[in-house]
This record gives sequence, C-alpha cells and structure tokens, in this order.
Amino acid sequence: MDSVKELGERKIIELILECLDQMPHMPLPFGDDASAVDLGADKLAVINMDMLVGKTDVPRTMSLWQAARKAAVMNISDLAAKGAQPLAILASIGVPPNITKADIQQIGKGLNAGAREYNAYILGGDTNEASDLVISCMALGVCKEDQLIKRSGAEPGDYVAVTGFFGKTAAGLKILMNGLSASDDRGELVDSVLMPKAKVKEGIALAQSKAATASIDSSDGLAWSIHEISRASNVGFLIDELPVAPEAERFAEIHGFDSAELALYGGEEYELVVTIKPGLWQEAKTAVEKVGGSLIKIGLVTKDRQLLLRTDKKTVSIEARGWEHFKTA
Repeated sequence: MDSVKELGERKIIELILECLDQMPHMPLPFGDDASAVDLGADKLAVINMDMLVGKTDVPRTMSLWQAARKAAVMNISDLAAKGAQPLAILASIGVPPNITKADIQQIGKGLNAGAREYNAYILGGDTNEASDLVISCMALGVCKEDQLIKRSGAEPGDYVAVTGFFGKTAAGLKILMNGLSASDDRGELVDSVLMPKAKVKEGIALAQSKAATASIDSSDGLAWSIHEISRASNVGFLIDELPVAPEAERFAEIHGFDSAELALYGGEEYELVVTIKPGLWQEAKTAVEKVGGSLIKIGLVTKDRQLLLRTDKKTVSIEARGWEHFKTA
C-alpha cells in the first residue's frame, strides 16, 4: 500500500478531490490557488485555506510571532493571486503541551499583524491540543466576477511576468539551517524567510487592468508555478530572462551554488507569476507600478507544451519540482 511519503502532497489532494461532488457553476475549478462562491451582483467570495506546521514550515530561528504572521500572510497571498481583496481570516491553532501563556500571546499578536497588514481581520477560530504547533487559517476575500484571474487563461503569445526577483528565500534558508555566510546580504536574505510579503496590491491592480490571463502564487517555487499554469492552460513556456535576485547571485557565487537552481526551485517567495496579454503589457506594468510594485517580463507563453529556460549558453527543460509536503519533509 502506498504511504503518504510515496504519494506526496499533490497526489493526496488529487485522491481526495476524486471523492468530492463538485458544486455546480464553480467560479474557480478544483486545483486553483483558492476557491470561490458566486455572491450575485457580479461579486465573488474568494476563499483559501492553508496550514503552517512547526516541523516543516518554521525554521528554528523564526519566532512564534513571525510564524503566526506567516500563517496569515501565506493564505492572503493566494487571494492576491486571484485579484481578491482580503477581508477576514479564521484561524485554528494546534497547541503543543510546552507552549506558555507568553507564547500564546505572541501567536495571537502575529496572526493579528499578518491580517491587519493587508486590511483584513482575524474573526475567531478554534484551538486544540497537538503534538506540534499547527496554525491553519481560512482567508476570505472578495472580487468582481469579471476580474477574477484563474490559472487556466494563458494563451500562446502572452508575456510571462513576475512581481519580484527569486532565490532570496532559498539562500536565506541555507543561512538559517546550515549557518552559511552572506556578507552584507545576510539581513535581506534572512528577512525574506522570516517576514514574507503577499503581493495584494499588485494582484488587485492586475485584476482591475484586465491584462492578466493567468496568475498563481509562487510559494511552491517559480518552476512549479510555471508548470501549474502550463497544466491548467494547456500551454508551454519559454523563459529567457530568469529573475534571479542580485543577493541570491552573490550568495551563490560565495558558496558555489547554481543561482538558477536557487531561483527556480527554492519556493516560499510569495510573488505572483502571471501571464499578460501582449497588447496590454504597458497598461499592466503601469497599473502595478502605480501601487508601488514592479512587473518583470521573463518570457513568453508558447503553443508547444514544453517548458524551457534559454540562456546565452544553452536551452534546458525546466523540471516540474518545487516544495512538496510529505516528499520534502
């Protein structure tokens, strides 16, 4: 019999979904970043649930305040990918026996900070005893029906773009877990892990511009995000400008790592990976910049289902790998 380690997170989800009746007229299909319910009057409720577990999601130097904040932010990031404005969060907390009163207060304050950063509120939730710290959040947002951005709308000829550079979190985790040095970049790299940011303003700006044809939150890694859009939209990708963060480049140089590997397969960036109608590229870029963000073009959507990275020296396939619970743990 297959164990969960052999199945992996994605196969487990697939098996569960096969057992479910699908709600009629679902605005978002199973397998997207979030779920949605039609509220009428051109309004959608966009809902997401994600879980943070101490053993797999909390580096040893991360405080409980930071961990709880991250639990809120990682849910909000999935709403951002759909172009939804976050409104409220419910949080269920599994508490191990060694947690103190002060620890509980830090968790509460961290949850509140993560929600309020994006104009949302924690409404309540549940607690229970657990063998490890567990913070499971359900985030609720709203968007107009005609502005919802799915994973499945990318078309050949669209531009591929991201809202930031990649590789910092992979480098930051190596610093935290393995004690590696990073000279002047240490603070920036570590902060990317301990204090992730959701790109809510950027997601809403893209939704309102109606320039984006597909969007995904990149928390499982840039490579995996591209593969997910490829599967949902039945398209391929040619990436010719890999968005490697300068800090990750310098870290890779110091320690002999492959900077492309850090950028493609690290995960936990919480950037948005989007496809943009070529005729609306400037409108999309301007809309994101107006809210203080950036939109970086990294390639093209192709008809061929291949996913390729082209550099000055060679063209290689982008592997379908990234962070996956059970298999990665």
